[in-house]
Amino acid sequence: MKIDWFTVIAQIINFLVLMWLLKRFLYQPILSSIDERETNIKNKLLDAESQKKEAAKAKDEFNHKNEIFNKERDELMQKAAAEAKSEGDKLKENARNEANELKDRLEKAFAEDQANKNNNMAKRLKGEVLDIARKTLTDLSSVSLEGQTVDVFLKKINDLQAQEKAKFSEALKGGKPILVQSAFALSANQQGVIQKTIGGLLKTENTYEFKTIRPELINGIEILTNGYKLSWSVTDYLKSLEEDIEAGKKVEMDTKE
Repeated sequence: MKIDWFTVIAQIINFLVLMWLLKRFLYQPILSSIDERETNIKNKLLDAESQKKEAAKAKDEFNHKNEIFNKERDELMQKAAAEAKSEGDKLKENARNEANELKDRLEKAFAEDQANKNNNMAKRLKGEVLDIARKTLTDLSSVSLEGQTVDVFLKKINDLQAQEKAKFSEALKGGKPILVQSAFALSANQQGVIQKTIGGLLKTENTYEFKTIRPELINGIEILTNGYKLSWSVTDYLKSLEEDIEAGKKVEMDTKE
């Protein structure tokens, strides 16, 4: 049998061309599609695993945050309860203090009211005593009570002890004027006598200022200069009398007790 090599070669060439065409246009796209699909499946599986891990991680984070939230909530509730209790105690203490302060103010106001009443009564009594003293002295002599007061005050200046004179002289070194205050207006003659008496006692020349601004002295006179004070008034005797009366009351109360 004679072989037709041309036909054989042609068939071989046709087969190779067919195989190339199949590979080029059929197998290769199919294989690429299969590879791509396999890759997509792997990627999806990896994504699913990653999402699963992320979901588990998110769950763990949520549980952890939930635990922290519950812990913080409990702490806040405990803190709020403690603060509420503390605030309540504070309000109670403030109310108690305010009540005590109000009580103290009422007691103080009552005491001040009583003191004012006593002071007013004492002032009236002092005024009445002064009126009686003035009337008595006027009836017994031709010298007025004011003039008698000036004479008594001048005697007190002349009778100053050495220590008091030294204090008086030391106060005058400041160069300030001598302020003479009285419960009644001093005449020019009385002012001159006071200046002469002080100058003769201390052997100094000084400036003087006379004021009538102290009616509470009750017919009294006082000298002020650079912190030094020398005074005489009916008030001194009334105060002494008042202290004697109070001392008598205290002794009487102690005796009763």
